[in-house]
Amino acid sequence: MGVITYNKLVRDKIPEIIRNDGKTCEVEILSDEKYLEMLDAKLDEELAEYHKDQNVEELADLLEVILAAAEARGCSREQLELVRKEKFEKRGGFKEKILLKTVTDNS
Repeated sequence: MGVITYNKLVRDKIPEIIRNDGKTCEVEILSDEKYLEMLDAKLDEELAEYHKDQNVEELADLLEVILAAAEARGCSREQLELVRKEKFEKRGGFKEKILLKTVTDNS
């Protein structure tokens, strides 16, 4: 019988999936402060996985963590989308594939 230690934030149904697979797991419900800390770590983890695999599933995981982080910080999905749209209107998106190379201050 081997024990694998993870100590990482997982999706809500993961413990149930583990138990349904005939295994046992130890979990902890995090405080709000620790949850925010672990969400930030999860963002790093998911971003690294996306960089490695570059697939839509990893982007979906990253988006799920972003939405959870926003909500944990008191921002609803709707508010987050509103902020995104406002920034898009003011500063644009990334469709034009523009690489800013230099800026010269002529003053």
